[in-house]
Amino acid sequence: MAKVFATSDLQTYMRQISATPLLTPESEKILGWKIVNNCDECDPQQSKARSDAIELIIKSNLRLVIAISKHYAHRGLALADLVEEGNMGLIRAAQGFDPAQGARFSTYASWWIKQAIKRTLINSQQAIHIPAYMVELIARWKVETRKFEAANLRPPTILELSKVMGITVRKLQIVKKAITAHNSPNQSPPATNGDELNFSDLFTDTRNSGPEEKISSREDFSVIVKLLDSIDHRDAHVLRLRFGLEGQEPLTLKQVGDQVGLTRERVRQIEVDALKKLYTRMMDDKPLRFFADELIGPNATQAGKSSKVTSSHQRTNKDSNVKDRKTGR
Repeated sequence: MAKVFATSDLQTYMRQISATPLLTPESEKILGWKIVNNCDECDPQQSKARSDAIELIIKSNLRLVIAISKHYAHRGLALADLVEEGNMGLIRAAQGFDPAQGARFSTYASWWIKQAIKRTLINSQQAIHIPAYMVELIARWKVETRKFEAANLRPPTILELSKVMGITVRKLQIVKKAITAHNSPNQSPPATNGDELNFSDLFTDTRNSGPEEKISSREDFSVIVKLLDSIDHRDAHVLRLRFGLEGQEPLTLKQVGDQVGLTRERVRQIEVDALKKLYTRMMDDKPLRFFADELIGPNATQAGKSSKVTSSHQRTNKDSNVKDRKTGR
């Protein structure tokens, strides 16, 4: 690769490159043919001739890099950094220059210099890297949007903007996404304590649930399993088979129907009705009241009735005693 002056001290750098004279169009063509006709992998003489031609054409156009870099100053990078990146584009242009195309080297190199500078500005300012050609499309988007708004007093639609810019709607959607990424903030939002958020705080792992969700799901599942005992036995049996609640694999509607002796459609109806019942009881303020009797046993209802009768008799006897005391009996 050709040697380029150091850009640590910009003033000294500019004085150094001023010592190299500019090339005439004829000199550019001669150097260009040396670059094209010789190769680095050939014999040492051809390789040296090509390297010398590249180095001379680079040194003679370093002032072009400074002139272009000044147009991109005050955009987040120092002028010395812009010049250094522009030199990389100049080197790339010198290595690929072909005088047979008929253009001056400065015209050909300007594109490579601008691309190198733009790419550096994008990479230094944006967390998401955007290709240089996309930056040009973004700039056209903004210009055409402003023109349309000034003429029609409203923002253009995607279809209207596609016709104005002469590109497809699909590509325009990609440009729109690039604009969103281009305008996104470079730093992550601060946390509640003022510190910068970690990557794990911004992007949670959706594949694994947190401990709170696991505990909540486990408790909900336990309540659902208990609520199954509060609905019809056949409905509960269908749900257990359908969702594999008895330690087996979930069965299809047809497989459940074959086991319980019902049609596939009937099993589906039972499943829907049973799920509605479970949901209603699950959303109740006190879902435990639906299966309290089932947990105690089959005699719980009778025992509950007996206790109610006993307490009723006790209240009646108490009222009688109070009445007798009032009457003096």
